[in-house]
Amino acid sequence: MWMYLGLLAALFLGLHNLCKKHAVQGNEVFPVLLGTILAGFMVFVPFFIGSIYYPDATKELGFFIDTIPLKTHGFIFIKSMIMASSWVLAYQALKHLPITIVAPIRSAGPFFTFIGAIIIYKESPNFLQWIGFFVIILSVLLYSKIGKKEGIIFKRNKWIFAIIGATFLGALSGLYDKFLVQSLFLNPQTLQFWFCFYTILILLVILSITWFPYQEKRKAFTFRWTIIGVGILLQTADYFYFKALQDPEALIMLLSAIKRSQLIIAVVVGGLLFKEQNKRKKLVPLFGILLGVFLILYA
Repeated sequence: MWMYLGLLAALFLGLHNLCKKHAVQGNEVFPVLLGTILAGFMVFVPFFIGSIYYPDATKELGFFIDTIPLKTHGFIFIKSMIMASSWVLAYQALKHLPITIVAPIRSAGPFFTFIGAIIIYKESPNFLQWIGFFVIILSVLLYSKIGKKEGIIFKRNKWIFAIIGATFLGALSGLYDKFLVQSLFLNPQTLQFWFCFYTILILLVILSITWFPYQEKRKAFTFRWTIIGVGILLQTADYFYFKALQDPEALIMLLSAIKRSQLIIAVVVGGLLFKEQNKRKKLVPLFGILLGVFLILYA
């Protein structure tokens, strides 16, 4: 069941990526990011209120938000710091790079998770899983060559380094998620509610320095319906992902890889919607990434 939940998370992540590209294109990045987290947070507010005033009904629905100790709040705040940093880098990169370049580089995330899972959680990959991960990395390198034809020189483009940094931090957060869910026994809705709450506080601090004081930046921001869509789709994807992680048999390295199947939506549909270049050539490394994911699942 945890694998099927991982595939559901991948479906909603793929749709989330399409909305995100539309939301940030030619727009101010930080207020878009704040808007998406606010939208996701508002999904859980009724359950938080229900958990206080109607606990039995909320428990029956399966969305009861637990009362947690101060120490656990600290652990969730650390996750918010990691992901806020990752998102700031990723949104800036997505604004300046084609989605068909960004999505495949993000697909290297399972490689970092893979290494961390071996070192931290002692998860044991087999021969086919090793092959699968190296196929993914080689496919991402092939994407870099295609990117050069679009004028994107990977060694000189700062947004490439931004998306690589975002990918590394995202993988770190994935490893941390296993600790939060399996060691601290946090249910998805409790983790998501407080994670969104602390991330909003962090982003408000960032915006108070980089956006609110500047009138020209405020005027440059355009509200789009996809901002709300990004927040709701992301929290839906995360809910299925955390539900999968609750299974003690779930392997974070495999879940991370399964989520990469979102690339089908991001590259194929996204390439058509945003009319990006070299779509056919990008299908070759895309196939490589999917082959790598298949090898991991098959193994």
